[in-house]
Amino acid sequence: MMELAPPRGTDDLLPPRSDAMLGLYEGAHAAAALRGFRYVETPTFEHTELFARTAGDTSDVVTKEMYTFEDQGARSMTLRPESTAAVVRAYLANAHDLGTAFRGYYVHTNFRHARPQAGRLREFRVFGAEILGSPAPAADVEVIATADAFLRGIGLTRQVLHLNSIGDAACRPTYREALVAHLRPHAGDFDEDCRNRLEANPMRVLDCKVDGEHPAVRSAPAITDHLCDACREHLDGVRAGLDAAGVAWEPDPRLVRGLDYYTRTAFEFVTPSLPAGQSTICGGGRYDGLAEVLGGAATPGVGFGMGLDRVLIAMESEGLAWPRPRAPRCFVVAVGEGARAAAA
Repeated sequence: MMELAPPRGTDDLLPPRSDAMLGLYEGAHAAAALRGFRYVETPTFEHTELFARTAGDTSDVVTKEMYTFEDQGARSMTLRPESTAAVVRAYLANAHDLGTAFRGYYVHTNFRHARPQAGRLREFRVFGAEILGSPAPAADVEVIATADAFLRGIGLTRQVLHLNSIGDAACRPTYREALVAHLRPHAGDFDEDCRNRLEANPMRVLDCKVDGEHPAVRSAPAITDHLCDACREHLDGVRAGLDAAGVAWEPDPRLVRGLDYYTRTAFEFVTPSLPAGQSTICGGGRYDGLAEVLGGAATPGVGFGMGLDRVLIAMESEGLAWPRPRAPRCFVVAVGEGARAAAA
């Protein structure tokens, strides 16, 4: 007999949960449109090189989680594990028509081969927004405020915005040296994954799932103490802008992003309404060098990605009513057989 359950790590969306997810989709479209973002779609699969080049060789996405296959033309393709690289690729291919700064958003699925558990699916639904072409701290504030408004608009209250700067090519090398000098004497205590990260990308040790709470990691120097003047000024501008917009935030000097293309601003919305390990419902940051990695002209960018499956779980945890999609505008009732054809 054929297996009727969906593949491991995926879900069938059926009523009433499908109605609730549709309500989140519509809320995302409304929140993005209100702030001038324009809807974009990119292919479900891309050339593998796109993600291998932009995410970085040491990222979990590239080393462990990509769904990669060879098509009938012997080309390596990968199901979209994240959306920013694909949106930047599409923008660079059409920049002349889209202009600068371009504000794009998307509501679609991504795919990662992670161990399935509550809040972590292999096919998951994402709401994201990107601003391409603006280096200003105000652009960072705009995308963060968009995510914040959406979450508060559906009634969530327990999420906390964690904010950090991870510097740029000017100041990150000095911090890297200080971090390696601090961590290397303790490398023997780390698992193989973290030891590899220490040599290839030391900042990734700070968010290591196994050794992230090791005393040596907890006491590591903060990158915010090693920022260059330009990165410090940018971070101060983001903080001031969030304060002016009424968006509460907390500094998190250990916050780094899991993909190598991020620079300067890094942020996450974290909620205790979800299990530890899946408590981030939205994350993002600035990626000013990503376009150049793809061979395009220098194009600063900033954006976020939000896991809508986790948003629904958080709403359940907080006892909130699920969002509902638009109701019918009218409902026609036929009274008697003679009226049935006219009512159809």
